[in-house]
Amino acid sequence: MTRLRILQVEDDYDILDISKIALEAIGGHEVFQFSDGYEAVAKAEEISPDLILLDVLMPRLSGQETLEQLRGLPKCKQVPVIFMTAKTQEDVVNRLRDIGAAGIVIKPFDPIALSSDIATILSSTGV
Repeated sequence: MTRLRILQVEDDYDILDISKIALEAIGGHEVFQFSDGYEAVAKAEEISPDLILLDVLMPRLSGQETLEQLRGLPKCKQVPVIFMTAKTQEDVVNRLRDIGAAGIVIKPFDPIALSSDIATILSSTGV
């Protein structure tokens, strides 16, 4: 997989730390992390990401609300989005797909496999 510029929004700092190591050191990607949707939206066009990783449940601005705001930015309109969540109920997964998720990474995730899991999701959606 080619090196991706990944914008990640997650309110759990442990998950941010683990995923940064997994995506940069193991996957060779460049990761820009934010603990808040508002911060991510403010910096997204400057970053010009190839992929957006979003937590579903966050204070202040949910993953869905963050996605809606990101989709309003010219450089983020077509960027694939993968949600990271512990919610595995079928209705939740279907709702995330309905709002434009390319895929879902279930928490807790395997840090060693995270980059390959993302590559699988992106290749299955034709990205």
